[in-house]
Amino acid sequence: MASSEDHGHGRAGNAMSRRALLMGGLAMLGASAPVGTAWGGVRVPREKSLTLRNLHTGEKVKTVFWADGHFVPEGCSRIEWIFRDHRTDEKAEIDPALLVAMHDLQKTVGTTNAIQVVCGYRSPKTNAALRKISSGVAKKSYHIKGMAIDLRIKGVALRDLHRAAVSLKRGGVGYYPKSDFVHIDTGPVRYWS
Repeated sequence: MASSEDHGHGRAGNAMSRRALLMGGLAMLGASAPVGTAWGGVRVPREKSLTLRNLHTGEKVKTVFWADGHFVPEGCSRIEWIFRDHRTDEKAEIDPALLVAMHDLQKTVGTTNAIQVVCGYRSPKTNAALRKISSGVAKKSYHIKGMAIDLRIKGVALRDLHRAAVSLKRGGVGYYPKSDFVHIDTGPVRYWS
């Protein structure tokens, strides 16, 4: 299988500036309309939260990651722990745009059921090991950059989850029905199965 994530947009050397820029931009975007008013046909929520369950560790978290126009550091940190590489217990910063995309995906499919994390952050060591046993693992995977998740949601058909992710027109969307997950990332917009 061709590597669909491998587009060479690394974060090395500029992780903090990229995250700060993105968080600031998203904060300004969310703050550009009064809280609770319609903006571009979308109601701007006062809070954004996620409920996540790591399928490998069994851990579950429900946390607010956005409140009153700002990202909530404590909520983002709790999500980073659930996203950690379960093989090494390493965690990394997760792209704030991915959190927003997951929130919007959950709203699009109309459920409050937990997002099941099949794979969140993946350490370079784990990624290299997985590449040895699978041709579908990208060398420069967005998982090692904190910019991707493989997920499913109980009670939501995988094909419906895939369609909803594609409809958002954000980043990459991969459809893996044999492995029972949908991949989303915050790289360039592209689709594959």
